[in-house]
Amino acid sequence: MTHSLVCAETVSRVSSVLNRNTRQFGKKHLFDQNEETCWNSDQGPCQWVILEFPQRIRVSQLQIQFQGGFSSRRGCLEGSQGSEAFNKIVDFYPDDNNSLQISCPGLRGTFSVPAAEVDRLKVTFEDATDFFGRVVIYHLRVLGEKV
Repeated sequence: MTHSLVCAETVSRVSSVLNRNTRQFGKKHLFDQNEETCWNSDQGPCQWVILEFPQRIRVSQLQIQFQGGFSSRRGCLEGSQGSEAFNKIVDFYPDDNNSLQISCPGLRGTFSVPAAEVDRLKVTFEDATDFFGRVVIYHLRVLGEKV
């Protein structure tokens, strides 16, 4: 059964937060299901989110909702088990809009995620649509099952 894998025990890290204002733009807003809040990175050439799960998972779907104008033209999903180095799972190419983008092959704004068993995930956002390299994400969901 596929369900959301991010839980209270999931440890998350991000590359940066706009003006270091974690209260207003921090990583917790990626997962709070609130339409009014978001993670807003600071400027830079590459932004990322790392998730460390309390147990091994089998990821099957990734959902991302950017703010249009502050998205990424290219992304990379990587995973690892234990303390191993991250290995690429899939490259993806999000649309620059406000829609929830789902890893479901064949639909516009979607991409396929090959099944992978991991303890850690890294989502890297490259080539930001914002001139300064900022990325704004309202929702980041990882779906799959516990192994």
